[in-house]
Amino acid sequence: MILPAVIYVTYLAFYPAIEAVYGSFQTIRGTYTVYNYQFVFGTFGRIEFPALHLSIPTPIYNTFVITLTALVLQFSLALIIASLLSKPFKGRAAFSALFLIPFGVATVVTGLIFHNMFSTYGGYANSFLRAIGLRPINWTGSYWTSTIVLILADAWKNTPIVTLILLAGMTSISPDIYSQSMVDGAGVFQRFFRITLPNLKGFIVIALMIRGISEFNIFAMALLVYPYQLLTTMTYALYDTVNAHPSYAAGSILLAFVLIFAVIIMTYRGRYRGV
Repeated sequence: MILPAVIYVTYLAFYPAIEAVYGSFQTIRGTYTVYNYQFVFGTFGRIEFPALHLSIPTPIYNTFVITLTALVLQFSLALIIASLLSKPFKGRAAFSALFLIPFGVATVVTGLIFHNMFSTYGGYANSFLRAIGLRPINWTGSYWTSTIVLILADAWKNTPIVTLILLAGMTSISPDIYSQSMVDGAGVFQRFFRITLPNLKGFIVIALMIRGISEFNIFAMALLVYPYQLLTTMTYALYDTVNAHPSYAAGSILLAFVLIFAVIIMTYRGRYRGV
C-alpha cells in the first residue's frame, strides 16, 4: 500500500539530492574536484571575526542569521497570540479570522506590501517617521536594516501557522490541571513554566522543524522585498551560480544544513517521547 509513496519520495526527493551531491564534485569534463565549493564560497565573500579567528562565507552567515532571528521572533509572537486565543473573550472569532489573513496572502503580494512600506522614498514607514517628527531611515542602506525588514515580512506571513500549531497544543491541555494548580497556590508564571511549556514540547518541536526548514530555504521574499542582490543566502547562491556544477555545490551545502537541523530536532523530539 505504501509502495507508490515510496516511489514518489525516492524519485522526487532522494534521487535529485544524490544527483546534486554527486554533481557538486564534478567538472564539465566529468573529472572530480572541490572547485565548485571553492567557487560558491569565494564568489559571495566572507564575514570575518578577528576576535574568534573565524571566517564564515557570507551566504552561510546570512542564512543562519535570518533563520535564527526569524524563528525567535515568530515563536515569541506565536506563543503570546496562542495564549490569548486559548482563553475565551469577546471578539475572539473575529480576531482569529483577521489574524489568519496573512497566512493566506501570496508571497508575491507580501513582498510587494513590505517593499512599498519600507521604500526609502515615499514608503509608509518613513512617512510615519516624518509625521511624528523623526528622520526617515534608509532601510536598504545597511545590512541590519535590510535584515530587519526581511524578517518582519517573513514573520508577518508565517507567524499564523506557528500560532495554529501552538494553539492546538494549548487546547489539548486539560483545564482541570490549571484549576488544580490554582487551588494549590500556583501563580501565572508557575503555571506557564510548569504546565504549559512542558505539555507544549512536542508541538514546539513540530513548529520549529516546519518553519526552520522553510527559513533555510528563504529566497522569494528577499528577492521580492529587494529586487536586486542585497542579502545573499544559500538559496540565492544556488540561483545566482550560472554554471550547473557550482549550483549543485550550493544545493548540497543547503541540503546538509537542512538535514542537520532536522536530525537535531528529531533527536530532541525522540528524547522528549522517551521521558
